[in-house]
Amino acid sequence: MSDVYAARRARLRDRCSAAGDAAALVSRPANVRYLAGGTPPGAVLLLGPGPDGDMLYCPRPPADDDAGGRRIDEHLRLTVLAHSTGDPAIAAAGTLGSWAAGTLAVEEHHLTVARHRAIGSVAPRLRLTDLGGAVEQQRIVKDEEEIACLRIAAEIADQALGELLESILVGRTERHLALELERRLVDHGADGPAFPTTVATGPNSGRCGHHPSDRRVEEGDFLSVSLGADYRGYRCLIGRTFVIGTSPADWQIELYELVFAAQRAGREALVPSAGYREVDHATRHPLEAAGHGEGLAPRTGHGVGLEIDEDPQLAPAAMGKLDACVPVTVGPGVHLPGRGGVRIDDTLVVRPEADGGPELLTITTKELLAL
Repeated sequence: MSDVYAARRARLRDRCSAAGDAAALVSRPANVRYLAGGTPPGAVLLLGPGPDGDMLYCPRPPADDDAGGRRIDEHLRLTVLAHSTGDPAIAAAGTLGSWAAGTLAVEEHHLTVARHRAIGSVAPRLRLTDLGGAVEQQRIVKDEEEIACLRIAAEIADQALGELLESILVGRTERHLALELERRLVDHGADGPAFPTTVATGPNSGRCGHHPSDRRVEEGDFLSVSLGADYRGYRCLIGRTFVIGTSPADWQIELYELVFAAQRAGREALVPSAGYREVDHATRHPLEAAGHGEGLAPRTGHGVGLEIDEDPQLAPAAMGKLDACVPVTVGPGVHLPGRGGVRIDDTLVVRPEADGGPELLTITTKELLAL
């Protein structure tokens, strides 16, 4: 893996050099991990003019678990601050005087104003520029090892959800079911949940961003579940909706089939060179045509990886086109106030048609089950 991290840093270094930046300071934790292999708490990565100048600055010696199951790249020079209360970003900037670097690109979207000013004060002759989302853009397309981690994360989430569906659900609270799902994720090998698990029943079902409550599952409810596993730092998402304890009502079948058709249209639109907004439109259009446009979420999917919410954004105004090997979610939903609703989410990897089209990572059935 050391060669992989070195190649990632080389690509970023080339981009910085083309922009006229002699060095770059990466402080956002997910970006540090992507480039260094691990993220000791508070660590920052300094990229010099050449690979021998790449240094990882840490406020304290890294622990064995700081890399989340991976080794920090052994090719990196490691600097541990003498005092754990020091700021690695300021310490890194202070070393640039000996490099005679004229400009330093920093992640302004991550640094606080105070931290930005402090970096400038320790290197007053250094011109600070904005690295912007350069690392995030580089992270969009995944290599096959990253996709393998996402595939395992999806398998774990599928296992946890499948076991829950075999248990007795009526009478249990949303909160209790969410906690049980998170425990099952860890039991099956996850480092933890990819995000706070959502369980929504009855009138809460289908709501985007619902926080599990003490409402108990009742006969005839819709039950919406959204969960994901974190495996070696890579995070996936799955969302499903079921009916509890009885045959679905006609309105439940109708609503479910509508959302399922929208989700299928979005999945089928995941081809290399498809516009982000085109995928969103394909997913959103069936719901808008059925009169549910007003309450829809502002986007129908997004990228996943070292974070559960990454670029690209599948939204009406999103610019850009998909590449192969980009993992994304497709998850439309409709909520009817006072009645409930349906959400269906999958994690997929964009693949060319010659390779079989989009690869579905989350495979739990999308049939409307009565549990």
